[in-house]
Amino acid sequence: MHKILVANRGEIACRVIHSIGKMGYKSVAVYSEADRLAKHVKLADEAYHIGPAPSKDSYLDIEKILDVCKRAGVTMIHPGYGFLSENSAFAQRVSEEGLIFIGPGTEAIETMGSKLAAKEAVSNYDIPMVPGTEKAVEDPQEAIRIAKEIGFPILIKASAGGGGKGMRLVEHEEELESQMQMAISEAISSFGDGAVFIEKFVRNPRHIEIQVLADTHGTILHLNERDCSVQRRHQKVVEEAPSAVLTPALRQKMGEAAIRVAQACDYVGAGTVEFLVDDDLNFYFLEMNTRLQVEHPVTELITGIDLVEQQIKVALGEKLAISQDDIGIEGHALELRIYAEDPLNDFLPDIGTISTYKKPTASYVRLDDAFEEGDTIPIYYDPMIAKLIVYGKDRAEAIQRMQSTIADFQIEGIKTTLDFGTFVMNHEAFQSGNFDTNFVKKYFHEEARLAQEKEAFEAGSALLALLKKERSLEHRTV
Repeated sequence: MHKILVANRGEIACRVIHSIGKMGYKSVAVYSEADRLAKHVKLADEAYHIGPAPSKDSYLDIEKILDVCKRAGVTMIHPGYGFLSENSAFAQRVSEEGLIFIGPGTEAIETMGSKLAAKEAVSNYDIPMVPGTEKAVEDPQEAIRIAKEIGFPILIKASAGGGGKGMRLVEHEEELESQMQMAISEAISSFGDGAVFIEKFVRNPRHIEIQVLADTHGTILHLNERDCSVQRRHQKVVEEAPSAVLTPALRQKMGEAAIRVAQACDYVGAGTVEFLVDDDLNFYFLEMNTRLQVEHPVTELITGIDLVEQQIKVALGEKLAISQDDIGIEGHALELRIYAEDPLNDFLPDIGTISTYKKPTASYVRLDDAFEEGDTIPIYYDPMIAKLIVYGKDRAEAIQRMQSTIADFQIEGIKTTLDFGTFVMNHEAFQSGNFDTNFVKKYFHEEARLAQEKEAFEAGSALLALLKKERSLEHRTV
C-alpha cells in the first residue's frame, strides 16, 4: 500500500488527494500555521504541521517535508505546482531518501527550468523558435546591437522562473539599458539568478500549450492543446481546450513538436510545452513546464484522462495503457481561475473572509476549490481560491454554460474574478475566437465594461417588458 505525501496546499492539494483516494492509496497532507483548518488538511488521511505561515518556513522547507515522510511512512511525493514542484534539488533529495518523486528526473527539471538551457536542448530537434539570443546578455551595448539585428520591439526575459517576472518589453533603443537593468534586478530578487536574454517580440500572439505524457519505457504522447491567451500580468485567467484557431494539421504539427521537446530532455511524466502562435499561425517554442499545469482540468474533460492518476502510474514504472490513436477531442471545456482579486483595481489581491460561498451544481460543472464559507484568504500565498471548469458539446455551448454558471456562483466578502469571467464570456472578441494575449489590455477598460453593462441592462429591460406584455394578454384572455 503506497502512502503519498502532497507537498502543496490549496485547490491543487485537494485535487491530487482526490485521485490518490480514487486509486486506493493513502494521502498525507502538510500544512502551515495559516492552513491549520484548510480544506486539504481535512480531506487527507493524515495531516502534519510543518511550520509558520510564510512559505520559506513551511511549504518551501525541504527538510521539514522529508521529516514528515519519515514519521508518516510515506513512499511517494506529489509536488503539485508552484512551491517545490520545479525544484531539482528537492527532486534529488526525495530520490536520495529512497522515495518516489512523482515527476520528471532532476536533469529534465534543471534543463527546462532555464529558458536558455531549454533553447539549447531543443536546438537540434527542429523546433521553431523566436529569433533571439542563445546565451545570457550582460552588456547593454551588446544588447542594443542584437536588438537592432532582430528588430524592435524586443523582449528582455529572465532565464529562470516565469509568471512575467524579470520580463520587459522594449519598443525603442533608448529604453533598452534601463529596462535591462530592471529585468536583471527583478530576476535576482525573484529567482536568485540575474541571467537575461533577448527575443524578438511577437505581436498579438496566441498562447497555446500542448500537454505531453511520457513513461519510462520510451512512449511519449501529446494530449492536444489548451489556449491560455486571456491573461493579466503575463499570468493566465481563462483557459480552454481545444483552441478556436488551430486546424487539425496545425494541431498535429504542434503536437509532434511538443513530443520532440520532451525527447530533447528525456522527459518522464506529465508536462506542458508552451508555444506562441502569431497572426499567420506560425508557432514558436516558448518554454516547457515540468509539472502539472493549473489548467490541466480542461484537457482531462476533453480526453477523459486523469492526469494525476497517469503521473502516479508512470512514477511507479507502469507503461502507458493508451496510444496516440486513443487520444481524441470530445466536446469543449473552459476554465476560469477565480482569484481573490479586484479586476477593477488592476487585479490587485483582495484578502478577507468569505461570508457567502454558494457553489454551482450543474452536471456539466467541475469545481476545483480549496475554501469554504467563513474561511479567510491568507495573505501569504497565491490568491487563487478556485477553478471553475465547464464542459459543453462545442465551444458555443461551453461559453453559454460558463455564463450561466458564473451567474449561479455566489461569493461575497471578497472581490473576485467572477465578474471578469462574465465580461470575457460576453465579449464579441472572445466569442468569435478573434483574440490574443492582449485581450485585457485591448478590451478590459472602463468604457467597454460600461457598454457591456448597458447592453445587458437594455436586454433585461426588453425581456421584462415582453413578460409584462404577455401577462397582460393572459389576463385579458381570462
